Amino acid sequence: MIKISLCMIVKDEEQVLNRCLTSVEGIADEIIIVDTGSTDKTKDIAKKFTNKIYDFKWVNDFSKARNYSFSKATMDYTLWLDADDVILEEDREKFLKLKEELNPNTDIVMMKYNVGFDENGNVNFSYYRERLLKTKRNYIWKSPIHEVIEPVGNIFYSDICITHKKEKEAYSRRNLDIFEDMLSKNIKLDYRQQYYYARELMYNKEYEKAINNLTLFIKEDGAWIENKINACLDLANCYLQINKEDMYLPSLFKSFEFDTPRAEICTTIGLYFLSKSKYNLAIYWLKLSTQITPNLKSGAFVLLDYYNFIPYINLCVCYDRLGDLKKAYEYNELAGKFKPESKEYINNKKYFEKALTNLVQ
Repeated sequence: MIKISLCMIVKDEEQVLNRCLTSVEGIADEIIIVDTGSTDKTKDIAKKFTNKIYDFKWVNDFSKARNYSFSKATMDYTLWLDADDVILEEDREKFLKLKEELNPNTDIVMMKYNVGFDENGNVNFSYYRERLLKTKRNYIWKSPIHEVIEPVGNIFYSDICITHKKEKEAYSRRNLDIFEDMLSKNIKLDYRQQYYYARELMYNKEYEKAINNLTLFIKEDGAWIENKINACLDLANCYLQINKEDMYLPSLFKSFEFDTPRAEICTTIGLYFLSKSKYNLAIYWLKLSTQITPNLKSGAFVLLDYYNFIPYINLCVCYDRLGDLKKAYEYNELAGKFKPESKEYINNKKYFEKALTNLVQ
């Protein structure tokens, strides 16, 4: 059985740290907490679980803090989590089994990171992250912000999920400030950093600057295709925010230059045509979305609902408005297969049962 070091960097996480550390009991054989300047009860909570607590002076660089935490690991494999992450019970059981059965030749275990949820708590946004790493390989975190480890070596894709349960709702300028500090020091951003900088501008509603940076990034020949496709989606959103709707569809269509269509793009186009009451066009794009299979191992951001529930429920709307109640009902039933507890599905079902009964009479 392998042994695991959990390495975390924290600051002012008294609201969530106990929840996180409780969820890894029995999984982590060693817990290393690196505190970057807490002023609340974070350290007191950490002391209930470990005596390996270290201070690290914050230098606007997440990778340096994470590398410091990794340097303290002494077990076979190193696991990283953020304080607002948890391992749910079903994933705990899988993790304990993994500890017993993991091939010792494995260098990295990729795990799904569930970060988006619908109103009923169902996962609708997830992607794989390098989560469990062989300690003796001395993997290095790179990039001061949106830090990452290059996944090289023998990689195993697990069905274990890490669940992100964010408590802090207000969006912070912290990430954007780090990027702008880098730029003020004439540090050249790599392709990945360029993309995330543009996204931070968008999140902070600096849409004009985001548009300029996204446009430049999309033109970069060496940038990762998945990021370029997502950048097209972000670009379209930014144009919409500044009332330049004429650039919305061209931004989305630009993504087709890089690879075959993604359902995230096709569904978005379909919803746009639906909003314009162009139902046949909306139907074309929404149907196309349902024919696309998500590649969960690509490393890209995957919005799962865009491949099934959202296109199906909106195909229902399209056909209803075109007066084809039977097809509308059929698509509502398809949507219900994915989210039977959805309010939209349930309300539609009641509506169609009454409407179809009246139609028969």
